[in-house]
Amino acid sequence: MQFLSSLFLLIGSYCSSADPGVKVYAFNPAEASATLRCQASGIENPSFLCLTPDARHVYCVSEYADERSMLHHLVFQPEASRLELLGARLTKGGAPCYVALSPDGGSLYTANYLGGSVTMFRRDANGSLSAGQLTQFDGHGPTPERQSQPHLHAINFTRDGKWMLANDLGTDQIHLFPQAADGSYPRSTQSFPVASGMGPRHLCFDARGQYAYLLGEISGEIAVLSYQPGDSQPLKEVQRVKADRYDGQGSADIHLSPDGRFLYASHRLRGDGVSIFSVGADGRLSPVGYQPTGSHPRNFALTPDGRYLLVACRDADAVEIYDRDAATGLLADTGKRIATPRPVCLVFCEQ
Repeated sequence: MQFLSSLFLLIGSYCSSADPGVKVYAFNPAEASATLRCQASGIENPSFLCLTPDARHVYCVSEYADERSMLHHLVFQPEASRLELLGARLTKGGAPCYVALSPDGGSLYTANYLGGSVTMFRRDANGSLSAGQLTQFDGHGPTPERQSQPHLHAINFTRDGKWMLANDLGTDQIHLFPQAADGSYPRSTQSFPVASGMGPRHLCFDARGQYAYLLGEISGEIAVLSYQPGDSQPLKEVQRVKADRYDGQGSADIHLSPDGRFLYASHRLRGDGVSIFSVGADGRLSPVGYQPTGSHPRNFALTPDGRYLLVACRDADAVEIYDRDAATGLLADTGKRIATPRPVCLVFCEQ
């Protein structure tokens, strides 16, 4: 395996607007060490980040519980070690907890957890945002204390760019938005129902775009979904496995290793840690192991070469660094930490 020599690591967190909630570190894979390069304040709870492919534009949500919630635009200048806040737009939905860039780079979407909605923003040539366009959902699920209303939690796109998927924890559905060739806002949706009480949270696709892996926050299960673009209903469940062995009802994030051979999912609230699965040729999962972590692991990220897995442990005020065995998929704690208050989201990019 060829290891990378240097990376940037972006971190989003929960904090007041007076504190630097968005940080950029230079990450040295040879030593598993990180050096703070720049940071930005002025944003309340910049919990989730999205980076453009050229690594110049950063978009982050401001996770208020009410109508003050916004999507912020920052510009990253690595040569000057500078992160500058340029502007923001209202999401029109409370507690945005995810932001995703469309495959053509022309739009951004936020998943608004308390708003029960999705907001679309157009990007101009300079990366500035238009006013948001809102799609509101209704309904509820079988768990009253967790599913009394829609709770949009993540946005993903199929690899072929034909569909946008919006995971609704509150109603046990994935809302599917057909993507127009001209990039216009989709006016119609359809839905894919998941297992009752699952509480769909995060999802990832394999490199071929043939399988999606959906993590249920409440049930602690992973649903393996096949993607069949020619069908009227493009998603089909082919397997469902238990991932949260401690039933904490706080499963959080899910990612495949860069080689696609292993799948990882984080779990909070009880027996905090990361579950590990091997991925078969047919996309199905087999359990491999479980790696305990610090308190309240949220988002996590693998280095692009797959050498390390870093976990944002919110209540431990640290990003923990784990060495990954490429042959077995198992993790080993390096003991190294990036000390930072209440980290939530991790994003890597190459220098």
